Amino acid sequence: MSGRRPRVLVLVENLSVPFDRRVWQECRALVDDGYDVVVVCPRGEGRDEEAEVVLDGVRILRYPLRAATGGPAGYVREYGAALWHTTRLAVRVRREGPVDVVHACNPPDLLLPAVLPLKLLGARFVFDQHDLVPELFRSRFPRGERWLLWLALFCERLTYALADAVISTNESYRRVAIARGRKAPDRVQVVRSAPAPERFAPLPPDPALRRGRPHLAAYLGVMGPQDGIDGALRALAHLRHDLGRDDVHTIFMGAGDVFDDMRTLCTELGLDDCVEFTGRVPDEFVRRCLSTADVCLAPDPRTPLNDVSSMNKIVEYMSIGRPIVSFDLVETRVTAGGAAVYAPDGDELAFAKLVDELLGDPGRRVRMGERGRARVAGELSWEIAERNLKDFYARVVAPRPARGGR
Repeated sequence: MSGRRPRVLVLVENLSVPFDRRVWQECRALVDDGYDVVVVCPRGEGRDEEAEVVLDGVRILRYPLRAATGGPAGYVREYGAALWHTTRLAVRVRREGPVDVVHACNPPDLLLPAVLPLKLLGARFVFDQHDLVPELFRSRFPRGERWLLWLALFCERLTYALADAVISTNESYRRVAIARGRKAPDRVQVVRSAPAPERFAPLPPDPALRRGRPHLAAYLGVMGPQDGIDGALRALAHLRHDLGRDDVHTIFMGAGDVFDDMRTLCTELGLDDCVEFTGRVPDEFVRRCLSTADVCLAPDPRTPLNDVSSMNKIVEYMSIGRPIVSFDLVETRVTAGGAAVYAPDGDELAFAKLVDELLGDPGRRVRMGERGRARVAGELSWEIAERNLKDFYARVVAPRPARGGR
């Protein structure tokens, strides 16, 4: 390669960068390991709005994109626009010089028109599978839209077939890549999502966040149809009206498709005086809120996707040392272990009773928080994930030597 650094083109559709923390950490790790990294991603709303910027050695090219609304047709419009812009910008990057690795992050599994020309010109293709898209559609459209599920399965199969290597977020996803994707085990590497230590270190509690009540519960994350915010609100209504606990303020941090609907539901359940929706908030507020919380909530219901997915919020809660109340999901148990207590799926009253039990037992909360922090430090840290990423690139995805004029 005539002494030049190997060039990695990272393709992202789901979130802007660096707002997508996982992708941003991966990009910085690759830059640190000697790669020249270019990212193509959508613009954010209220952040990450520049069309082109260089941050920490990572060049980022962004395009305008409107998120899907109105069911399956909305996804067709969103993904069609994203595919056009991604292909356009990928061609632009290739015209500027060789691309050695295309690192495509899903969802969706529809970026092949942008990937294929570069692969034909000699680039390696890394499929960074953040979501199982067929399971995502089964979860969001459980009663139909079979054509959409068929398309998702077809695109996933084609993506697996063309990928030189696959990065999975956990062992459940890795098993799918090996079984359904028919990838060789040595070509599939787990790189878990993990918070950067400086972003999720505990801060002194801020009693003002309790809004005059003795206890604080907190939720951090996306608010989509599959994230269970409605279940969390109904559990809080049980906590207040059935269990008689009126000493808890709850803060929901995040935004998403159902944000407005959840605020309406909160009012209908008579919780407006003890529940607060902040929308997206700065990292400092997140740390301060989680550091103050007595209990953190993970109300994701069991769906084909949620059961096998590693939720970022779980590790983030654990990093701050907070005890967690969750519904009983396979990968949540794998991640949290004894740092969480688990209600049967869909049993919102049982969820409320577990919150009540933890609020009444401060010693247990401390022990659970300590288990969580120790597990993150020992097994789930970003340092471990970063090492896995760099080793995998060096072993499997390292660019081939240049030929002729490449």
